[in-house]
Amino acid sequence: MDFDTTLYFITDSSNYDMAEFLERVEQALQGGATIMQLREKNKTTREYIELAEAVHEITKKYNVPLIIDDRVDVMLAVDAEGVHVGAEDMPVATARKLIGPDKILGATAKTVEVAKAAYEAGADYLGVGAIYPTTTKVKTILTSTDTLKAICDAVPIKVNAIGGLNAENLGVLKGINIDGICAVSAIMKADSPKKAAKNMKEAFGNL
Repeated sequence: MDFDTTLYFITDSSNYDMAEFLERVEQALQGGATIMQLREKNKTTREYIELAEAVHEITKKYNVPLIIDDRVDVMLAVDAEGVHVGAEDMPVATARKLIGPDKILGATAKTVEVAKAAYEAGADYLGVGAIYPTTTKVKTILTSTDTLKAICDAVPIKVNAIGGLNAENLGVLKGINIDGICAVSAIMKADSPKKAAKNMKEAFGNL
């Protein structure tokens, strides 16, 4: 599947009711997010599926692929375009076997060795970071831009930088052959997610 990871938007619904959350998702897509990941660590399976169905209706309207974080069962239940597995989630090869050859499979990599293994196991893209400390409720280990560059050089699949990125601090990525940037808080917590997404996309394009 051909897909664009230029601006990879990752959600955090923890501070919003359903209506406001969906409004922020739609704004991010209006602002130019090219792919989005629904990340829910604390919902029941039923709640996750219900939210994913609602989000998928929005992403389909904008022709933006929906990636489900971690949960292959939820991805299959809502026929989302793909799934992302982290270091402590299902192995990449197992996920590929379950989702088949035509869905998007993303993986997290913090070293060249992990990046190569993920590619060989069937990953279509990698998220690499954290470049900066983050405020999201996930465990983060900082990744140097040297490692990011080495990973880009080591694998032929798409590589995105993640971790504390916003429109003002992308300069550290200049000269590194990444395919895109990921954003959670910079878009989710912005007064205007649409404007924040637009600004990040433009800043990345100007690197």
